[in-house]
Amino acid sequence: MELTVLTLSFTLLLVMGVPVAFAIGLSSIATILAAGLPTAVVFQKMIGGMQVFSFLAIPFFVFAGELMLYGGIADRIVKFANSLIGHVRGGLGMSNVLGCTIFGGVAGSPLADVSAMGSVMIPLMKKEGYDADYAVNVTTHAALVGAIMPTSHNMIIFTLATSGIASVSVLGLILAGLVPAIILTLCNLAAAYWVAVKRGYPTHGAFPGWGQVLKAFGGALPGLLVVVIILGGILSGAFTATESASIAVAWALFVTVFIYRSLTWHNFIKACAKACKTTGVVLLLIGISNAFGYFMALYEVPQKTGEMMQFISSSPWVIFLMINILLFILGTFLDMAATILICTPIFMPIAMQFGMDPLQFGILMLINCALGLNTPPVGTVQFVGCAIGEISVGQVMRTIAPFYGALGMTLLLVTYVPTFSLWLPNLLK
Repeated sequence: MELTVLTLSFTLLLVMGVPVAFAIGLSSIATILAAGLPTAVVFQKMIGGMQVFSFLAIPFFVFAGELMLYGGIADRIVKFANSLIGHVRGGLGMSNVLGCTIFGGVAGSPLADVSAMGSVMIPLMKKEGYDADYAVNVTTHAALVGAIMPTSHNMIIFTLATSGIASVSVLGLILAGLVPAIILTLCNLAAAYWVAVKRGYPTHGAFPGWGQVLKAFGGALPGLLVVVIILGGILSGAFTATESASIAVAWALFVTVFIYRSLTWHNFIKACAKACKTTGVVLLLIGISNAFGYFMALYEVPQKTGEMMQFISSSPWVIFLMINILLFILGTFLDMAATILICTPIFMPIAMQFGMDPLQFGILMLINCALGLNTPPVGTVQFVGCAIGEISVGQVMRTIAPFYGALGMTLLLVTYVPTFSLWLPNLLK
């Protein structure tokens, strides 16, 4: 009875358009009342879910990304990417892919990525004769790589969502995401090039020479060093994964204020305000989802879901495919953080039961969630891209197949070839 109340109330509230955090909280309270338990249980679980030292990494990583967004790092990355591959057919689109990937690695947020790079690249591509749907699709899909890059705060959220299920280190997850990030970038480049050739987009000038490439790289290097500093510091033991987030903030401030001198006081205040807002939303989701997860564990939702899947098939290949399909469907209705917090306790034990490593599952989860960010009805990254490109979501969706194919290919490789996500963590154990 209580599980029915939990499921139906949560689904009904989402259908009614209630924000995810409030839908989770209200459905938890409805379940408490149906079970005859004190409502204080919900608030105790909420507070307990947010009182974790590792959560300090979330506001710092978010703040670092906002500082890089407003500090002018994106312009230098665009210049470097254009100098490198801008001369290839459809080179502006491929430069967009490369630029978004690099900035995603620095900022760690697909939404910040599409906001920063999209505002620069989408109008430029349209001006150079590229179709708006192509410009938006290239930008929004390349921006998703930021979800599995070292500075992604969603990796921190995933490691915390695995509490009580398996021991997953932030460093292990960072290392697990590097090879899939490269594969996804190559797939995005291939999709951008294929569509450019098919549509007959032109080349844009000759290769400027390695001297110009090195000069542009030197201009972008101070901003790019944040990834090297984070990985090098954690691997060397100089600081922990949580402390690395504060180092990222310090370095972002140093670069944008003293090296680039591009961060104005007005933009600094905007970055602070945006980081506070994002952190508040994420922490609210974490607290509420902890209460929601308590009821799912209490009423054995993971076990029941696993039994249902095993009734359909006992093949790991089929089970993993079903997990991907369910995560994709849920990701189209839920925000990334909410999907991670709600679905990890349900699907991770099932995946582990059929032989999937927790780190591999983490990357699978993050890629599925990233796909949801670019799929209606709650595709925030896609909505931002369409707004910048001044084009409807419907027009973009009609030509999205090649880019979905790139993301789907990466997801299948991560799902069925464990080496891609486990090689680096195993190598550096």
